Amino acid sequence: MTTTLVEPLDPALLGSSTEVHSRSIDRFARAHDASHYLLIPDAVLSPADAEGVARAFGAVRAAGRSMTFRSGGTSLSGQGVSGDILVDTRSHFREIVVEDGGASVRVGPGATVRQVNTRLARYRRKLGPDPASEIACTIGGVVANNSSGMACGITENSYQTIESMRIVLPSGTILDTGDPEAGALLRAAEPAVVDGLLALRERLLASPEHVAFLRQQFSMKNTMGYGLNALLDFDDPVRILEHLIIGSEGTLAFVAEARFRTIEIRPAIATGLLVFETLSAAMTALPALAELGLATIELLDAASLRVAQSLSDVPATIAEIDVQGHAALLVEVHASDDAGLAAASISAQSHFESLPLAIAPRLTTDAAERAALWHVRKGLYTAVAGARPSGTTALLEDIVVPVPRLLATCERLIELFAEHGYEGSVIFGHAKDGNVHFLLNERFDDPASVARYRRFTDDLVALVLSQQGSLKAEHGTGRIMAPFVRRQYGDALTDMMWEIKRLLDPDLILNPGVVLSDDPDSYLDDLKRVPTVESEVDRCVECGYCEPTCPSKSITLTPRQRIVIRRDMAWAEEQGDTALLQDLKADYDYDGVQTCAVDGMCGVACPVDINTGDLVRRLRAEESSKIEDTVWDAAAKGWGAVTRVGGTALTFAAAMPAPLVKGVTRVGRAILGDDTVPLYDGGLPRGGTKAPTAQNPADARAVFFGACIGTMFGAEGHGEGSRDAVRALLDRAGIAVVIPEDTGGMCCGTPWKSKGHLAGYDRMTERVLSSLWEASRHGELPVVCDAASCTEGLHTMLAKSVAEYPEYAKLVIEDATTYIAREVLPRVTVSAKLDSVAVHPTCSTTALGATGALTEIAAAVATEVFVPDGWGCCAFAGDRGMLHPELTASATAVESAEVRAADADRGGFDAFVSANRTCEIGMTRATGQPYRHVVEVLEELTRG
Repeated sequence: MTTTLVEPLDPALLGSSTEVHSRSIDRFARAHDASHYLLIPDAVLSPADAEGVARAFGAVRAAGRSMTFRSGGTSLSGQGVSGDILVDTRSHFREIVVEDGGASVRVGPGATVRQVNTRLARYRRKLGPDPASEIACTIGGVVANNSSGMACGITENSYQTIESMRIVLPSGTILDTGDPEAGALLRAAEPAVVDGLLALRERLLASPEHVAFLRQQFSMKNTMGYGLNALLDFDDPVRILEHLIIGSEGTLAFVAEARFRTIEIRPAIATGLLVFETLSAAMTALPALAELGLATIELLDAASLRVAQSLSDVPATIAEIDVQGHAALLVEVHASDDAGLAAASISAQSHFESLPLAIAPRLTTDAAERAALWHVRKGLYTAVAGARPSGTTALLEDIVVPVPRLLATCERLIELFAEHGYEGSVIFGHAKDGNVHFLLNERFDDPASVARYRRFTDDLVALVLSQQGSLKAEHGTGRIMAPFVRRQYGDALTDMMWEIKRLLDPDLILNPGVVLSDDPDSYLDDLKRVPTVESEVDRCVECGYCEPTCPSKSITLTPRQRIVIRRDMAWAEEQGDTALLQDLKADYDYDGVQTCAVDGMCGVACPVDINTGDLVRRLRAEESSKIEDTVWDAAAKGWGAVTRVGGTALTFAAAMPAPLVKGVTRVGRAILGDDTVPLYDGGLPRGGTKAPTAQNPADARAVFFGACIGTMFGAEGHGEGSRDAVRALLDRAGIAVVIPEDTGGMCCGTPWKSKGHLAGYDRMTERVLSSLWEASRHGELPVVCDAASCTEGLHTMLAKSVAEYPEYAKLVIEDATTYIAREVLPRVTVSAKLDSVAVHPTCSTTALGATGALTEIAAAVATEVFVPDGWGCCAFAGDRGMLHPELTASATAVESAEVRAADADRGGFDAFVSANRTCEIGMTRATGQPYRHVVEVLEELTRG
C-alpha cells in the first residue's frame, strides 16, 4: 500500500538523490526502535549527503510537516520515533577517516561505534564514548545523546572529545565548525543565531544561582534537557552552538560529520569482583575505590546477584554466595603495558584486602575468567528481559545522583519496586559515576498497568530530584522525561531551553515532543504494544544489536525488522485492519523470508539469544508444498547421486557459453519462481570431485567428514579443493583418519533445514549422526569437517539430537581450521611464505569460534594477513546467492570495496582465502579475485 501524504513533499525541493520509502512494510519496519514508544511514520527519507538533508528541511517546512532523524535505533527514551517524516541517516553517512596517526577520526553519523573502534585499533586508539550498545549504536546517536558508558564518565564523552562537526541547521545552512572562518560564516548566514546565543550566555552569567545549579548538574553525567553548560564553558558562538547540538537528540540540527579526539587504548587489563555483605558496605567503600583510579566500578545489587546465579556459566565466586542483602562491585584496572598493570594491581589489591568483603578479593588477567565476570554484568539484561512474560516491554532506565547519595537512592528504589509490584527488578550500573540502571517489565496494553507505571514514575522523579540528581544520565531525555525537564531545571532555565529551540528551529519542525514538552502526560502517549507472535522471537526487546551484522540490512529487512513486522501483522489482525495486514504480508515473503540468509550472525549478536533464522526456517517450512517436501525427502535418500549430478551439470555448464546457460535458468525461474531455480552465471565453478573412499585404519586419530559441497562445486582455478587438501595435510602430519561408509551420501543437513524441509532433514540427521557415532568409535575420535558452514551444520544436528540420543553428547565435531591449526601446523614446514594474503572470515567461523584458527593458518603462509574491517557474511548461504544474487551483491559491497582498495595499495595480494567453498564463490563473485580455502594454500606451501 503506497502512502499518500496529506501534504506531499515537493520533489523539486527534496531533490532526486533522496530516496522516499512509503511502502507499509518500509514505514512499519523502520518505526520500531529500542524504546517503549511506537509511532508509524508517514514516509521515510534517505538523503545521501548534507545537501540532501538541507533540501529535506526545506521540503518538510514547505509542506508543514515535521521530521525526526533515525540511525541505529538503539535509543531507549523515544527520541528516534516519528508519526510524520522519519529521516534514515544510516543508509548513507558511513564514512570513517582516520587522521593524524589515529589521534583524530572523522566519522559520518551512520557508522557504528564498533566500526570506528575497529579502524582505530591498529593505532591503539579508540573513541572516548563507550556505550554498551557499541555493536549497533551509531555516531549520530552517540553525539545526539551525548552518550557515555562504563569507563568514559564525563571526561571522555562526546561533549569533551568532539573537535569539530559539519552541521546542517533547519534553515538549510551548512557549517563546518572546524573551518577557521566558521565564526564569520555563521554570523553572515545566521546573525540572529549568533546574537541570540551570546545574549543567552550573558543573561545566564548574570545569575550566580543558576550558574551554580548548572555546574552541580553537569558535574555528573546528565542528558536531561539541553546542555546549558555550553553557555558557561564557551564564549565563541560556534563552540556554543556545537556543544548545544551535542545531546540535543536531533531537535536543533543535523550532524553530518563529527571529528573526534581519540583516546589511547590501555590493553593491559585486570578484572575483579568485590562482594560485600550489604549494599551499605559497598557504597561506603566506593569513594576510596574511585580515588584509586579504577577504570570501571560496576554495581550489582542483591537482586542482580540472584539473577546471575541462574546463568549457566556463573563464576563459582558468585554461585557460592548465600545471597541475602549482598552487593558486588565489578572493578577493572587498565594500564598501557604489563609492568604498569602489575604496579597498579598491587596497589589496588592492597586496598581491596582492607575492605570488609564477603569473599577474598582477586584480580585476574585470564581472558576466560574476565569474560565470565563481564558476562555476569552484561547478562543481567539478557536474563531479566529474556525471561519477561510474553506481551510485556522491558524498560531499561537510568538515573544519576551525587555518589554520596547513591546508597539512599538505591535503597529507596528497591522499596519503590516492592511498593509498585515490580518483581524481579535489578539495579546495576556505573557506581563510580553515581549512575545506575534498573530494569522493569511492564505491559502497556492494560490501563491498570499504565496507571501503575505513572505512579512509579512520579515517585521516581521525586526520589531523584530530592537527591540532587538528574532523571537521565546517559539515555537522553527523549519522550520519557521531556515533561519533567521543567521540574528538574525550574522555569527560568527551561524557558531558556525553549528559547534555544525556537532560535535554531523557529518552525519547530525537528523532533517535536522530544527533550521539551509542555504536556505533563506526553510520556504516556504512543506506548509500544507488543503482541504475542512466535515463541522463537517473543522475547525480542527490539534493541537492534542484530542489525549491523545482517547481510540483508541494506537490501530488505534486518532481524529486528523481520520480528517487528510479525508483531505489526498480529496487531493489524487484532484490530481488524485487513488492508494493512494483506499489504504487509504481500511484501514480507520476499523482504522477510526469501532474502534472509539464515546465517545465524544475528543470534551471535542478540543479547537475548534469538536466532531469527529459526523463525524464517519455520516460515519456509510452513510455506513449502508437499511436492517440494517429497522431492527433498527423496533427495535425502539418494544424496550422493544428487551431488554427483549437480557437479556434472556445473561441469557441463562451464563448457557451454555462459549467456546460453544463464538464459535457460532465467526461463526456468520465470516459470517455477526465483526461489526454486538458481540463476547460473559464468562465475560459478565447474563441478567437484568424487567423495573420498571409506577407510578405517586401526591407528586412526580422527574421523574425516568431507563436505558434499566438494562434489557439487569444484575448486577455484586448477586447485584440488579443501577435501583433498585436508587429506594431504593430515597424511603429511602422520595423522591417520577414518572415512565413514557412504560419505558421499551424507550432508550436514543445511539445505533441508534452511529451506524448511523437515522430513528430509530428520532423515539426513539420523543417517549422519549414527554413521559418525560408529566411525568415531562411539565418540573416542574427533570428527573433522573441511567446510566451516558444514561443521556448524553438524553442530546444529548434534544439539538437536542429544535429547533423544544422550550418548551422542560424547561426539566432538571440529572444523578443519581449528584441528589443523592445533595438530598439523606444528608438524609441517612452510617452504616460503607469501608476502600477503586477504582473509574472509565467515559467519560459521565466527559461530564456531574458529576465526582465530583461520587467521593463524593465514599467518603461517603469509607475512601480512589482511582481514577487512568491514567483513561480514557474504549471504551466499548455500544456494541463496544463486537464487537471489542481489542479496550477495548487497551483503559484500562494503567488504569487496575494501578488499579492492587494499589489493590496489599492495600491488596485488598473493592469495585470497576463506574457510568454506560457497563463501569463496560468493567473495570471488563480489571481488573478481580467486578465493580459496586457506588449507589449500597451506597444503601447496608445505609440499616437499
